Amino acid sequence: MDSHSSNGTIIFSTVGRTNYGFDIFSIESPFSFLDSPTERRLTDGASVNFNGQFIDEDQTLVFVSERLGAPRIYLRWDHPSTHVVIKLLPTSVNSVFLDRPFIQNKRLFYISSHQTPSKIFTSSSALYSSAVEGGNEDGNEIIRLTLDGYVDYSPAISRSGCLIAVASYGERRWPSDEFNHLTTDIVVFPESEPDKRTVVCQRGGWPTWSGDSTIYFHRKDEDGWWSIFRVELPEDLTNSRAGFGLVRVTPPGLHCFTPAASHGSKSMIAVATRRPGKSYRHIEIFDVELQKFYPVTELINPTTHHYNPFFSPESTYLGYHRYRGESPSSGETIIPYLDPVVSPEKGLTMLRLNGYFPSFSPSGDFVAFNPGFTGLNIVKYDGSKKWTLIKDRTAFCNSWSPSESGVIFTSIGPIFESVRTTVQIARVSFNSARLNRDDGVEIPVEIKVLTEEKTGNNAFPSCSPDGKHVVFRSGRSGHKNLYIVDAVNGELERGEILRLTEGPWIDTMPSWSPDGKLIAFSSNRHNPDNINCFSIYVIHPDGTGLRRIHVAGPESSDDVNMERLNHVCFSNNSEWLLFTGNLSGVTAEPVSLPNQFQPYGDLYLVKLDGSGLRRLTCNGYENGTPAWHPLVMPMTTRGDTEQSVLVGDKLRGEFDDVLWMNC
Repeated sequence: MDSHSSNGTIIFSTVGRTNYGFDIFSIESPFSFLDSPTERRLTDGASVNFNGQFIDEDQTLVFVSERLGAPRIYLRWDHPSTHVVIKLLPTSVNSVFLDRPFIQNKRLFYISSHQTPSKIFTSSSALYSSAVEGGNEDGNEIIRLTLDGYVDYSPAISRSGCLIAVASYGERRWPSDEFNHLTTDIVVFPESEPDKRTVVCQRGGWPTWSGDSTIYFHRKDEDGWWSIFRVELPEDLTNSRAGFGLVRVTPPGLHCFTPAASHGSKSMIAVATRRPGKSYRHIEIFDVELQKFYPVTELINPTTHHYNPFFSPESTYLGYHRYRGESPSSGETIIPYLDPVVSPEKGLTMLRLNGYFPSFSPSGDFVAFNPGFTGLNIVKYDGSKKWTLIKDRTAFCNSWSPSESGVIFTSIGPIFESVRTTVQIARVSFNSARLNRDDGVEIPVEIKVLTEEKTGNNAFPSCSPDGKHVVFRSGRSGHKNLYIVDAVNGELERGEILRLTEGPWIDTMPSWSPDGKLIAFSSNRHNPDNINCFSIYVIHPDGTGLRRIHVAGPESSDDVNMERLNHVCFSNNSEWLLFTGNLSGVTAEPVSLPNQFQPYGDLYLVKLDGSGLRRLTCNGYENGTPAWHPLVMPMTTRGDTEQSVLVGDKLRGEFDDVLWMNC
């Protein structure tokens, strides 16, 4: 990638992530919580902390945290002088995604994405290990335990440390529409011989060991309920021909997933549940022999989601992660509007926005955005100041005029609606000089509607580099196609409007190139009957030169009909495209997270000829609505002495659990 295209700042959104505020908590187990349950917060309230595992009965903890801008693995222990120590552990070089850590027999096991697969629509998640002397020394050689070309998730280590179980996708490629229920298999192999893999059950995820011969895991059964199942392994694992005695453990009528087996009592497992009529995910203990549930977290925090339980080695403690709460003593309580994220591309600065549809001012000093799908705000490039332009009015998708510092174009009206619903393109004018002297105030604006009300759904404006025209998507013909209108007068005063595309399909989310020569957009015109699969197209502003950018390969390839590519924009030199897409498969088991559509929203770069594909994000989240400015923005980071100057919203833990799990 050339230096001109790789420099600059990218700002993007992530569904729900800014509100997580996760910390890891523990309680004594298994039954002390029945009388007077008491939680202990183990992590320090910095960023997002999750997916922990205990190493000993002193609650020494290995866990994942995003405090440095990407998931990293940390060790936490109680120092004899009564203070808590948290230390970053060495792991895979250049990995921007790490997950599900274990320490067993002085080795650290974890999922990493640092090795790029040879094919698109293939996840890069694989299991690795490295030595950890005493649990907190520098690691050495990194060993890949997942076979080349295979994809593994959610590792678990047997009691002795000799056997490993994973939820494996094998060598299959992701089929593009598998967002919720992954068709992984439970695979077991010796830690010393990772190539000797045995499938002990098809269709299962999130394995956990009870001893060295019993594995529990979750699985969506034919009756629609997620339940916990069990298999018993024979002594001679590789030569078994009699099957593995699959048993459904938890009953239908509620969802149970992400199990954790107790070593202290073989009949006890901890599970996360979603019960009919209940809005929150909770941790419960299930007695396999008595077929009885015991509530745990609902007794402590009835209106908070709880995730991914785990036991200490002797089952003295039960851990999980949840939203930490709003108390000042709980840790970070403010969500900055802009938060640094690690980029795999040198020269790029990436910032996660607490909001949607960012758009840079011409100078790059300010960013316009929608705080939700209501309102229009501006934040300073370093996240230190914020202003309100529109309040209590539905607005989405913004385009700051490249030629006027006081003009922003936006969509006024409801989002995700039909072609006939009234949504209008609006020109928002204001005194930009107030951005240099005022702070945190509502700036007066003039809103001029550029589209006629009778034309239905008009949205996703993008201004030409000279500021004279706006391209947008409209449903006025009964189909969503692209149009160009005068940026000052609109179609109301002169009635002038140019239809750029035409056809019974969806052309949407246009972006005007900085050199003015091209307009990029997303469309399903290659397969109009499929309203989910979109590809990137470019066209000249005069309607000529329409062509498709073949990101997934030549048009004859089956891969092209699997693309879900959206939110496209240009680099400053107009030679590269930044977009969101589904090209890399699923990174983590979706049921273990709050609601996300993981593979729909990774960020990528590609050249205009379809070559040079680069992946910019790799996590368990849905990322989208990016904006790209050529300047590298200096940014106050976490831990800086200037953190107090950042402005943001109060952390409230407002995020959805998985929407597709109906109860």
